Amino acid sequence: MASNKRTLSIRKGDQVKVIAGADKGVEGKVIEVLAERERVIVEGVNRIKRHTRAGADGTQGGIITREAPIHVSNVMLVVDVDGDKTTTRVSHRRDDVTKNRPDGSSYEAQRSVRVSSKTGKEI
Repeated sequence: MASNKRTLSIRKGDQVKVIAGADKGVEGKVIEVLAERERVIVEGVNRIKRHTRAGADGTQGGIITREAPIHVSNVMLVVDVDGDKTTTRVSHRRDDVTKNRPDGSSYEAQRSVRVSSKTGKEI
């Protein structure tokens, strides 16, 4: 059966800016990427409250505030250009590299790298 796995240009740890929705304009760090659902969890964005019940094992109940996932199309990657932060799209480039085997021999291969569409530099 063919796989419909899709890769996302946003990764865990990236600095992103929300470009649509209630939190538009807010910048934050990506905490988690949910690739199968095409969503990301961003620090300080889309905060929700959950009411939890006290457990029999002694856990305390109360209201917990945490981040909920937002769609990856609603965020844009933030890159640093000469000390100025700007948003950019992400493209990919294949670079030729030389890899070494454990026995000491080497071979030519290609490596995929993320590239800022605005600056052309590797992310």
